[in-house]
Amino acid sequence: MTDQIKKAAVIGSGTMGGGIAALLAGVGVDVLLLDIPARDTKPGDPAAKRNAIVNGNVKTLQSMRPAQLFSADDLGRITTGNTEDDLGKVADADWVVEVIVERLDVKQSLMARLAEVVKPTAIVSSNTSGLPISDIAAGLPESFTKRFLGTHFFNPPRYLNLLEVIPHAGTDPDAVAFMLDFGKNVLGKGVVLCKDTPNFIGNRFMSMSGMQAMNYALDHDYTVEEVDALTGPLIGRPKTATFNLNDLVGFDIAVHVARNLYPAIADDPAREVLNHPASAALSDELLKRNWLGRKTGQGFYHMRKSADGGKELWALNLKTFEYEPPQPVSFESVEKHGRVKPLGERIKRLIAEPDRGGQYLFHLHGFYLAYASQKVPEITETIVNIDNAQKWGFAHEMGPFEIWDAIGVAAYVEKFEAAGYPVAQWVKDMLASGVSTFYQRDAHGVVIGYYSPQAGAYVSVDHDPMEISLSDLRARGDAVLEQNDHGIIYDIGDGVLLFQFRTKQNTITGGLLDLGFQALTLLEQPAWKALVIANEGERFSIGANLADAMGAGIEGIEAVTKKLQDFGMAMRAAPKPVVVAPYNMTLGGGLEITMSAHAVVAHAELYAGLVEFGVGIIPAGGGCKELLRRVVSPVADRGANVLEPLQSVFTTIATAKVSESAKQARELGFLRKTDKIVMNKAHLIGEAKQYALGMAKTFQPKDVGMIWAAGRDAYAALNLGIAGFVESGVATEYDGFIARKLAYVLTGGAISQPGWVHPQVILDLERKAMMELIMEQKTQERVMYMLANNKPLRN
Repeated sequence: MTDQIKKAAVIGSGTMGGGIAALLAGVGVDVLLLDIPARDTKPGDPAAKRNAIVNGNVKTLQSMRPAQLFSADDLGRITTGNTEDDLGKVADADWVVEVIVERLDVKQSLMARLAEVVKPTAIVSSNTSGLPISDIAAGLPESFTKRFLGTHFFNPPRYLNLLEVIPHAGTDPDAVAFMLDFGKNVLGKGVVLCKDTPNFIGNRFMSMSGMQAMNYALDHDYTVEEVDALTGPLIGRPKTATFNLNDLVGFDIAVHVARNLYPAIADDPAREVLNHPASAALSDELLKRNWLGRKTGQGFYHMRKSADGGKELWALNLKTFEYEPPQPVSFESVEKHGRVKPLGERIKRLIAEPDRGGQYLFHLHGFYLAYASQKVPEITETIVNIDNAQKWGFAHEMGPFEIWDAIGVAAYVEKFEAAGYPVAQWVKDMLASGVSTFYQRDAHGVVIGYYSPQAGAYVSVDHDPMEISLSDLRARGDAVLEQNDHGIIYDIGDGVLLFQFRTKQNTITGGLLDLGFQALTLLEQPAWKALVIANEGERFSIGANLADAMGAGIEGIEAVTKKLQDFGMAMRAAPKPVVVAPYNMTLGGGLEITMSAHAVVAHAELYAGLVEFGVGIIPAGGGCKELLRRVVSPVADRGANVLEPLQSVFTTIATAKVSESAKQARELGFLRKTDKIVMNKAHLIGEAKQYALGMAKTFQPKDVGMIWAAGRDAYAALNLGIAGFVESGVATEYDGFIARKLAYVLTGGAISQPGWVHPQVILDLERKAMMELIMEQKTQERVMYMLANNKPLRN
């Protein structure tokens, strides 16, 4: 068995195959990407003609949004070819992934050819979304099939966390163990081990629960908008909810999967949800009209022009097949409980209500939860796998067994069965034995075990030491050292402190910074070796709290800005390592804190940017200073011309560039080459802790250093470019006004001669320019427009 994957071959270069190739290249694996040769070509024709299909797909891959590549440089790891001329090249691959058409005979034919060329240690897998792995491997030699298994990625592979690993009866356990480890620790995926049953876990549940949601809506006259209002964030699911999700995926795909699943699960008593007459008629009509969703321009929704010239989403009337303008949706149950927290308590209250909203959600959950109980251990060994598949594959906040615990297991067994949703016998046996919840929790509510139907008892949860849960630490309480309404300081063990933001969307506030200074003071004590700054929640930090800032008045704004600057400088002057662990949106002040650290351990999905220009100001918490220090000063130190890197910094700030990945953040100067990028989000805090401990062994505080100020001539050059942008209409007059302020700061106040200045000089210039801008009417208009509409105003 291979010890590591250095080279992979991906066969099939469509959206999924290209995405898998991009993911592998992004983690440093060299990839051979193959597809069928172009039509009307023959062996011996030029490679450019023969490989037109795969090369065309790679070109498409480069322009896809959201971006599939972490960096344009990753393309250098992908080579292309075709399955007739180049199949022999897979002999060098440590892993071969098949991602071709979902037809058993075609897959079997390819596997027979691969069996003749792959090396004896290579792992071979199929990305099938539901075909039996054992059938694909049928008739092939044991020396090949023992290294063969299913690896089902979800689309797009870079962004969706779930990876299903599906061995067949003859798969070598070492191959399974390797792929579980590689998927988790190298690709950063949430990996679930599935049994070789139709559609595995994710697609099985998507089809069954999705069709039940549609069936109940049609039977009880719910509108498209009503269903989507009930089945989105209200119950911890994405905004796409039910019908909008079908539009996003493509309704033809949903129908195809459901209709293929029906004959494959003849022994499943619940399979009739896939063959509901009303849903079948609706599906046939939409397929006939080619109303398949976003890819055909219309499906359950159709984007129309509104009366004011904007856009609005019209929903399909499921009876008349006419699109109707947006209608307000209101349910008494939602009005009463829609804001209740935590989520489990909200669902518990909603499904107990007798109104239409409550009844829809009761039946949705009744089927979903009862069906989940019936599938363990049929399709996977543990309830944890079922829950994780829903959370990692479809971005649900809670899995079915977690929800059932929250609403009360015993309270709903009889109610579900009375409604026609049979509950598995093992659940009743569990309750009869005195076990009342699927998950075992300690006195603080932290999960320590889960119920195993096979064992008839709780089984301990395997704890990954790299996974550090701040919510668990907070629940237990003994790790909390200091806290206020804005943040918490923890002891995360081994002499490492952790400072967490606890504001709305982790925004930067004065109270948060006060606690940050406390963390730095604690760090000076002998007991502590390092400080990690890390958060939980969807975003690391979206920057300053604009609403609070505007309400604080001019003096309040300047005071918080100065405090942010001082905190950044104090971080850099700290006597022990300070490491920040950003992820997702890390904007404005959140990025300025990140760049002030001694080191950064970032999640690969890092969307970082200094976006202040969009609200009519410039970065003033150290952002300008830090980009100059990172991008311009090293060039000046070599004695080279700094105009090009200075223009790069100016453009990054003036266009409010946001990275599409941590790799891009490094290219923009937000991260350094020495900063670490982590693929597995669950490991981010653990990785940051270990990195900080490693630094602490040899850490020596450094002087804050000097910053290169390019001076008057560089200021003139930047102003010339600004004038051109304004004159051409690319920038407004007010954009130009802000840009000139920015240019002044970036050149050290346009000093007469270029030279080295103390960082405080740039900080003072930043703050002064920002305060001058905040006094401007047009900046205030931009800020208020952003607060009201969550998008920038160009005035």
